[in-house]
Amino acid sequence: MKKLSKNLKVSITLALVGIAFGVGAYTLEQLSPEAQLRIVPASKVAGHLHLLPATMETTQWGWFDNAQAPVMTIMPGDSVVIETMMHAHNQVVPGMTVEALKKLRTDNPGRGPHTVTGPIYVEGAEPGDVLKIKLNKIVPRAYGTNFNIPGMFGEFPKDFADGQVKYLYLDMDRKVTEFVPGVEIPVRPFPGTIGVARAEPGRYSTVPPGPYAGNMDIRELTAGTTLYVPVFVKGALLWTGDSHAAQGNGEINLTAIETAFKEMNVTVDVIKGEKLDWPRIETSKSWITMGYDKDLNKALDILKAETAKYFAAQRKVSAETAAALMSKVSDCRISEVVNINKGVYCMNPKDAKSKLSAEHPTAETPKYFVTAATDADLNKAMDTASMAMIGLLQEKKGLSRLDAYGLASVAMDCRLGAMADSGKSVHCLMPKSLWVAQK
Repeated sequence: MKKLSKNLKVSITLALVGIAFGVGAYTLEQLSPEAQLRIVPASKVAGHLHLLPATMETTQWGWFDNAQAPVMTIMPGDSVVIETMMHAHNQVVPGMTVEALKKLRTDNPGRGPHTVTGPIYVEGAEPGDVLKIKLNKIVPRAYGTNFNIPGMFGEFPKDFADGQVKYLYLDMDRKVTEFVPGVEIPVRPFPGTIGVARAEPGRYSTVPPGPYAGNMDIRELTAGTTLYVPVFVKGALLWTGDSHAAQGNGEINLTAIETAFKEMNVTVDVIKGEKLDWPRIETSKSWITMGYDKDLNKALDILKAETAKYFAAQRKVSAETAAALMSKVSDCRISEVVNINKGVYCMNPKDAKSKLSAEHPTAETPKYFVTAATDADLNKAMDTASMAMIGLLQEKKGLSRLDAYGLASVAMDCRLGAMADSGKSVHCLMPKSLWVAQK
């Protein structure tokens, strides 16, 4: 049994070049007839290829539970083609009114709106390991929705006591969806919720994200990227749902462009004995660190600590030097502020000689409408900057209040600028390229 080398023990913050498993392969004859029928020929895929349809038997509505019986068992290195449902066991589909959406939440307190497919049991995964989930391909349904529940949830429930729901066509030939006439949002599908079972027994809402990943709403987690999550229970128990076609950083009215996936194709591996406190995401150019808490200031503290760990391992520098690098070379954003636990994340360069830090304008540019705010309280800075964007879209582009709120939720890019205790700045950008000539 091959052990991870000392160098690979820090590989979660570098380019992972090896996987070690403590398990052996199974034969098809060892599986149940039902499990055998879900494995399909795939000679060009390493391991087995499993099909996991979204049915009432393979999904849960609004909760995770580490005692839930797995709906599928796979080996490390296997791939799974996962299907997902719309919210509330596929009830949130074109035609449902905003009043009916609100009733779904008030009639079902304590559970999230998300339908999650799973759990998938991964042989050999144990507490203290890391689950590696490579997103190979994502194919959404032909439609999506954006809504805010009247007077409930979102960043500004008191200011938007009137609700709205919009249903949208996802044009996958052009990879856009028209939000209102003349405004097209690029379609970049990603799982809003994907994660493993938490350590604590019992049934928990799918809404708050945490060290187990879950409802992270990080829009960079698209096909081609890889998620690394610490394992808390035997078999890991992998779920996914809350499928998104597009989302703004902040997701301020509660929803992205919510959809379901006809196919989310993933390859799952186990990294034995790897130490990881919070999930990380690997993209072609960066490692993404993150932090979540009910208070954005505390989420930022977690993010700073996680990012410092990354740079200390990558560049072999002191903790003090590593902490200072975040503001110089990282591109940091706000993922969401509506899921009980609010989130921030940084894209950190894989290349130790490069930097990914982004623009932080405070006024309109040729490419962007811009609003910005600075406050010692990051929650207040985010509230001020994002509410200002809602007002700007009404004033400059003539959008209704609710359409401005929705467009900001699905397309606004809120970036972290200054991150000192005395002053934290949020810069919210809206691409002008979204406005296209109408035929």
